[in-house]
Amino acid sequence: MTELVGRTDRGGGAILTLDSPSNRNALSSALVADLGRHLEAARSDPAVRAIVLSGRGNTFCAGADLRDPPVRSGSGSFSGVLELLWSYPKPVIVAINGHVRAGGLGLVGCGDIVVSANSATFAFSEVRIGVAPAMISVLCLRKMTPSYAARYMLTGEVFSPDEARQAGLVNSVVADEDLLGAVDAHLDQLSLCEPGALAITRSLLREVPSRGVHEGLSWAQEISEELFSSPAAAEGIAAFKDKRKPYWAR
Repeated sequence: MTELVGRTDRGGGAILTLDSPSNRNALSSALVADLGRHLEAARSDPAVRAIVLSGRGNTFCAGADLRDPPVRSGSGSFSGVLELLWSYPKPVIVAINGHVRAGGLGLVGCGDIVVSANSATFAFSEVRIGVAPAMISVLCLRKMTPSYAARYMLTGEVFSPDEARQAGLVNSVVADEDLLGAVDAHLDQLSLCEPGALAITRSLLREVPSRGVHEGLSWAQEISEELFSSPAAAEGIAAFKDKRKPYWAR
């Protein structure tokens, strides 16, 4: 059976490419299951410093496959994959190669670094077919400004990469031919960082905003004490003093 998600290792990143261009990389149950398997394999691979999500063809992801929508719950479900990506221990880069619709924006919402090709377009198109952006709103509303979220989710209108950047969904917009180069630049920067520190920092990005100041500082104090007494910190500080790269830097 042909896999609907391909993996290519590059510069410390596992590039996971949605590879079902015949239906514009729509989220079928089979594609979502393939993506989940690749994510699980990369999570335990010490050679992988980061995940890159992209697509083949002129579409990143057209949303749910209406012939086989991945709406069930449990292992291998779309909600399960979104939760896996949200809590992933490695940075997630989203390289938007083309158009994004509906459920595809859930994958965008999980990204730490999101780079869009200039030719891409975006739309929360669910309301135009009588459904709602239910699951993906849980992620996208954590990134988007309320006014942009209300406009785009309620109207289902198409918006541009620059508008997606203003809304908080995208970090940067590049020419189509520069997309892979932008990904490489981010992977180069991440390769200088200690993997354990990256995992903890990613958890901070998700946990701290939901905590009060007192609780957050108390929790962060425990993390800081643990990190500053770790072997990784000892190596990083020694490398800084010696003006050399630490052992984890590529």
